[in-house]
Amino acid sequence: MGLADARERLRRARLYLVVDAAAEHVLPAALRGGVDMVQLRDKELGDDSLLEVAARFRAVCREHGALFWLNDRPDLALAARADGIHVGQDDTPTREVREQVGDQLLIGLSTHSPEQFDAALGSEADQLSVGPVWATPTKPGRPAAGLDYVRHAAASGGERPWFAIGGIDAGNVGEVVEAGASRVVVVRAIRDAADPEQAARRLREALPV
Repeated sequence: MGLADARERLRRARLYLVVDAAAEHVLPAALRGGVDMVQLRDKELGDDSLLEVAARFRAVCREHGALFWLNDRPDLALAARADGIHVGQDDTPTREVREQVGDQLLIGLSTHSPEQFDAALGSEADQLSVGPVWATPTKPGRPAAGLDYVRHAAASGGERPWFAIGGIDAGNVGEVVEAGASRVVVVRAIRDAADPEQAARRLREALPV
């Protein structure tokens, strides 16, 4: 898959699941339920173990036509044959990431304020995350950016795909959509659900096509 095709699939994506290796068992159900993209984010695994897990994540994503992302490490994302690499504000700058990965990978970038979002529109990032909308234990110590930040992204983002993130679940996804989001990232809403497939389906159905 070339970068142009990957970008088109990214443009169509709406529901993005971020999990660690321990949540591998939820992937098939989540993907059946409508997850379009999966990110493997695991700070505890060594490189070899991470690549072993990534190979399995990639395989199940391919089976369901979903994009597979790896977190933080462009070198490992290339080695894992991922579709994308996601970096944060304190990680390798997207310009340097693009130099490392060329046209082989999509690049995602986390943003946490209107200033960061606006700066990211001029970066090499193919997609942006916007949040956390609400405080979440997956990002301890990071204050909520709120729905006003989602509104800013909706007004300013243009054609760049962006995903609202942070504390989003079936009970509040409607508020995020009303604020202007058409794409969301979730962790616990699917990972911890009694029925991950149904949880994914409910979220996917709440998002604009």
